[in-house]
Amino acid sequence: MTEQGQKMSDEAGHEKLLVALAMAMVDQPRGTLQELAKAVGVSKATLYRFCQTRDQLVLRLTTHCAHVMKKALADSHLDTAPPQEALRNLIHQNLAHKELTAFLMYNWKPDNEQQPDIMNSWSGYQESLDAFFLRGQREGAFRVDMTAAALTEMLFGVLTSMVDAERRGRVARLGIASVVEQMMLHGIAAEPVRAPA
Repeated sequence: MTEQGQKMSDEAGHEKLLVALAMAMVDQPRGTLQELAKAVGVSKATLYRFCQTRDQLVLRLTTHCAHVMKKALADSHLDTAPPQEALRNLIHQNLAHKELTAFLMYNWKPDNEQQPDIMNSWSGYQESLDAFFLRGQREGAFRVDMTAAALTEMLFGVLTSMVDAERRGRVARLGIASVVEQMMLHGIAAEPVRAPA
């Protein structure tokens, strides 16, 4: 195997390990490194070489989530695709990484916002979504009676709640993307309702 091929193989292996560890931390929120290692099928020594403490593991997973979610933004073509198509792309991209979304739901804490390493890794993420929704509003694709920031927060809320509901067995995996898209584009009203003046 070439050096580049080995590097790609190592990266794929690290990605699989990170995803498995993210779910192990969701399933065993108080698990020790030894318990987490056992849950993902590696030795404690292997996990220890990967991350020496639980705090390091949380930091590594959180920054990995930022990298993956930022790539999902780029792959969704938020700046160039028609807004509704870009939204659909974004939903599918996020659901492709639902294990990382679940990890963030259960492990994001307000004090994370005080940690420069974590916040630097997420720099620009929320602003990119706000800009996307604002573009969609200006182009007439999205409602204008709510701020772009509110639409960003609603997307976070709907995506995370559906990922969690699937994880808990409340909703089936099939069709989640459509549910999220319909909620974002049409809300829950049977008929569009005007906001009170």
